[in-house]
Amino acid sequence: MAETPRPKAEQRHRVGGLSVVVTATDGIRLLTLSGEIDHHTGDQLRQALDVSDAAHPHVVMDMRGVTFMDSSGINILISAHRAVTAADGWLRLAGPPDSVLRVLQLTGVDGVIDCCPTLHEALTP
Repeated sequence: MAETPRPKAEQRHRVGGLSVVVTATDGIRLLTLSGEIDHHTGDQLRQALDVSDAAHPHVVMDMRGVTFMDSSGINILISAHRAVTAADGWLRLAGPPDSVLRVLQLTGVDGVIDCCPTLHEALTP
């Protein structure tokens, strides 16, 4: 199994029930999430997903540690996807747990944003 590249330039943010660690790996912004994505933690995630300073942004959200996501999270993902694709980039979700994947499937987000079963697959160009 191939190793996942080592991240560079780490930033950590924790608000309430969500931890977001932002790193860069081979030109890809990697957000490693842990906890809940909801109304109370949404602004933190929006800030971490801001790509207004990047041309052709490539973003991977490692969702393996997400324990809950409500409609606020869906709205944030859709907004981020629109911003990234408008800048000629892409957004991928890596390893969402079954409960989160079910929400993505029920809302059709998995048909709009690439959902990869593993972090390695999400980081592969």
